[in-house]
Amino acid sequence: MNAPPQFPLARRPIGPAPLRRPGSVRRTSTIDTHWPDGHGQPMIMQGQARDLLTPSDGGAPLVLAEDCYTILASPRREILSIEVSPDRPEAQQLIGIRAGSDSRSALIRIMAEERRKGSPLYLILDDFAGASLVAGWVWSRWVDDWAALMQKSGARSSSGRRASMESVCSGFAPGSSALASAGGSRTEDQNCMPVPTLVHPEDPNGWHSIVVQEGVGMRRARRIDVWRDGDALEIDIGFQDSGTAPNSKDRIAIHEYHVRARAEQGRLTELVVDPRILPFRECPGAVAHAQRMLGAPLHELRTQVLENLHGILGCTHLNDVLRSMAEVPHMASALHE
Repeated sequence: MNAPPQFPLARRPIGPAPLRRPGSVRRTSTIDTHWPDGHGQPMIMQGQARDLLTPSDGGAPLVLAEDCYTILASPRREILSIEVSPDRPEAQQLIGIRAGSDSRSALIRIMAEERRKGSPLYLILDDFAGASLVAGWVWSRWVDDWAALMQKSGARSSSGRRASMESVCSGFAPGSSALASAGGSRTEDQNCMPVPTLVHPEDPNGWHSIVVQEGVGMRRARRIDVWRDGDALEIDIGFQDSGTAPNSKDRIAIHEYHVRARAEQGRLTELVVDPRILPFRECPGAVAHAQRMLGAPLHELRTQVLENLHGILGCTHLNDVLRSMAEVPHMASALHE
């Protein structure tokens, strides 16, 4: 068996968000997770997302939409309760559903109108799957025996079965240095980096209000900028999974990507993926495969990415970045108005 290629460790934090461009729409989102009763107990996930229009004439920015939720999730990533603001009563039908393919298929059925509108709420609900999957990593910063705790708790997949990490993604391809002998991940060898604030000091309005996390806390953060270049759309995306660290004011990131893209006539025509922070040397192997999405209609990316970049062809977290571009046409519609 040939081992997958290794790359230099990705250790280049992006830094604060760029200044907003006149004539652009920016979507920012965060999902903050904490465990009020400690490790192995239910987690509270607080999602926020906002669309902000920056006028071409330099006028004051305009909030186009803003959504938030609070989810109580079990250790197996089942939704135990959910509160959404502004309220969508249909969201209560998500209670009892597990994160992963179950939650994504349920969203298509239950939150069909939010999907059609490409609302900020749909982004953070869809992101519940990925954010809940990676959230537990932050405990590795706070406890010495995290790997043993994970093994004791039976680190389960969303299906409830024990799962080997082998072939889950490019980073865990057969023969990868990321794999432990039992099929789990070599948590002691994960690369991570301190990262600065996401908010640009000259543009405090460039992000929605972000809370300061105390104690053990994990955050998934996104920024999607969209503007027009003639008849084409230009897209700039920042993505980060980060957590708190004991005895430090700095956050520590385990995943960070910067993506630039261009779309013409509703289809993806250019894509540049820059992996900035990733846990293992094999992880950047997914970057080249992302070019498979060229030519895909933007509005179909939520499904086409999963169909074309599954298993060792993709990175779970890069896939989440690419899938988020499905809402770009809805965001861009505000530029006409």
